[in-house]
Amino acid sequence: MHTAHVNVHAPAALDTPEARLQQQARRRVKLKMGFFIHALVFTLVNLGLLTLHAVTGGERGLHMPLWGWGLGLAIHGTVVFTRLHTQGLRDRMVAREVERLRDHG
Repeated sequence: MHTAHVNVHAPAALDTPEARLQQQARRRVKLKMGFFIHALVFTLVNLGLLTLHAVTGGERGLHMPLWGWGLGLAIHGTVVFTRLHTQGLRDRMVAREVERLRDHG
């Protein structure tokens, strides 16, 4: 029985500047979409809870989940958008470190 050899390494064509840009863009979109989905679910669930509260005249404890989840959403947004906006800074810092290591070997 003959088995085919599977090359586990990516072809060189996938390691082009354009391919790296596409990969970076996909990672950035994934981060943004994760946050946007979190925000949408937060909004829909809390609108539902507010509606339920208004219809049933429920207790005042409704605001605790809203504030707690809102804090979590704010932290998620801060992490995502800080990460997206500091990518250039990290890239420049890495490039400087690479230069220093080359110079001082």
